[in-house]
Amino acid sequence: MFFEQFRVQKQTPEGNMDTQYIYELLGENASYYIAASFALLWILVWLYRDSLEIENLSDKYVFVTGCDTGFGNLLCKKLDRRGFRVLAGCLTEKGADDLKRVTGPHLKTVLLDVTSQSSIQAAMEWTKKEVGDRGLWGIVNNAGRSLPMGPSEWMRVEDFHSTLKVNMNGVIAMTMTFLPLIKKARGRIVNVASVLGRVAANGGGYCISKFAVESFSDCLRRDISYFGIKVCIIEPGFFKTAVTNLDPIERELHRLWNQLSPEVKASYGEKYLDNYIKIQRLIMNAVCDSDLTKVTSCMEHALTAAHPRTRYSAGWDAKLLWIPLSYMPSFVVDIGLKLVLPRPSKSV
Repeated sequence: MFFEQFRVQKQTPEGNMDTQYIYELLGENASYYIAASFALLWILVWLYRDSLEIENLSDKYVFVTGCDTGFGNLLCKKLDRRGFRVLAGCLTEKGADDLKRVTGPHLKTVLLDVTSQSSIQAAMEWTKKEVGDRGLWGIVNNAGRSLPMGPSEWMRVEDFHSTLKVNMNGVIAMTMTFLPLIKKARGRIVNVASVLGRVAANGGGYCISKFAVESFSDCLRRDISYFGIKVCIIEPGFFKTAVTNLDPIERELHRLWNQLSPEVKASYGEKYLDNYIKIQRLIMNAVCDSDLTKVTSCMEHALTAAHPRTRYSAGWDAKLLWIPLSYMPSFVVDIGLKLVLPRPSKSV
C-alpha cells in the first residue's frame, strides 16, 4: 500500500513542478540553453585547470637541446628568469658562451651533438651529476634542422638521412638516454614537432622526421604515463628562425638542382627552379611570424603547468590553416598544394 501511494505521489504534477517551471521559463529552446550552460561550465573548468602551475620551480632542473639560437635560446632565457635550473645543450662553444653571458648563475651549458650517441651519453652523465637525487624535471627536444627541402625526386638517400639523424634519431636517442633521470623526478618530456608533422607539404626528410616525432611521442606518452611522466608535443607553425631563412633554402635548392641528371631536369623544365624559389619566398614572407614567444610560451606551459596539454599548436597559421587542413581528406591537401606549387613542364 505504501509503495502504491508513493508511485501515485511521483506521478502528480507537483513532483515535476520545478522541471516544468524551467522549461516554461526558457521556452522551446530549453535544451539548447542547458547544453550551452554545460559547455560554458566545461570551458571555465578547463581554463581554470589549465592555469594551475607547479610549485618550487627553483628546485627543478630542465635540459634543453638546440640552444645556440632560435626557440631553444629564447626558452633558456625565459626559464632562467622563472627560476629553473637550466641545463642548455649547445652545438658550438660560441653559442654556449653567448648564452651564458646573458643569463644567471643557475644556467649551465654543455656541448652537445644530438647525432652522436657518445656526445649524448657524456651530456647525460654530466646532467646526472648536476641533478643528483632530484632527477631531471624536464627535457625539451628542440634541436633540429630543415634542409634540404624540395621535390622528393631531387633528393639523394643521404639528403634524407642528414635530416632524420637530427630530427628523428636525435629526439629518440636523447629521450631514451635521459629517461631514467626523468622517471626519477616524474617529470616532463617536451618534443618539438611541427605543423609539417601533420601535413606533408615538402619533400625531403623534414616532414618525414616530424611525423616520426609525433608518432614516437604518442607511443611514449601512453607507455610511460603509469609512472607519472607527461609527454607533450609542440607543433609550431612558420616562424622566422634559421630553419626558415631564405638564403640557405635557396642555396640548397640550387645544389639539389645541379646534382640532377639532364633527363630529370628536362622533365621539370628550365623555369621550374626559379618558379619554385619564387613560391618559397612568397610563402615565407607571407606566413612566417617573428614572435618566437608564441612557441616558447607553449614550451614553458608544458613544463610549469600542473596539467600540461598533450599538444600545443603555436602560431595563427597553425591554428587556422595547418591543423584544420590536417583533418581534411587527403585529396583536399593534394589539390591545394597543386594549386600553389609550380607544374613541371612535362607533366601529364
